[in-house]
Amino acid sequence: MPCWPRLATSGLLAAALAGGAAQAQVLEPDPGVRAALMDAVSEADSFEHPFDAEVWLLDMSTRLTAYNAAYDDGLDILRVAHREALRAELPPELVLAVIDIESRFDKFAISHAGALGLMQIMPFWLDEIGRPNDNLFQVETNLRYGCAILKHYLDRENGDLTRALARYNGSLGKTWYPERVLEALSSRWYQR
Repeated sequence: MPCWPRLATSGLLAAALAGGAAQAQVLEPDPGVRAALMDAVSEADSFEHPFDAEVWLLDMSTRLTAYNAAYDDGLDILRVAHREALRAELPPELVLAVIDIESRFDKFAISHAGALGLMQIMPFWLDEIGRPNDNLFQVETNLRYGCAILKHYLDRENGDLTRALARYNGSLGKTWYPERVLEALSSRWYQR
């Protein structure tokens, strides 16, 4: 099971809702994110027992049906999201909530700003880490990048989930994005 304590018992959810002070968002590539991405793409399963996998995947795939994802595609996304979340020491359900808000589980999503895939990764990161041929529409690549970036921002913000999520979205100092992710987490993805 995850190394990360459950969000409801850790107080992380309550702390995230408290927010933080506004700061100007830096638009240049963050060198720390560059290093985190380089580590993530150089590393290459996540359930301890087959029963745990069956229970979690069945539960989450049932929730995923609301997004009209094909069953096999949905299971692939869930398996990879679980693996990459644990690799990055993030709760898999948090990653699902980010995907929910970022792309509604559309692996070919493109934002108005040009972000790509499930976790809406900006393509400039490919050149920043010297991997211009990586495909951000590929589930494994997109989730590895997204989880590495989110984990870096969470560490940078000393565990402040609201600020980390705002940084991830490029809206540091505002709470609308973290509030949407946390609402999705608590209402659709958190395991009760």
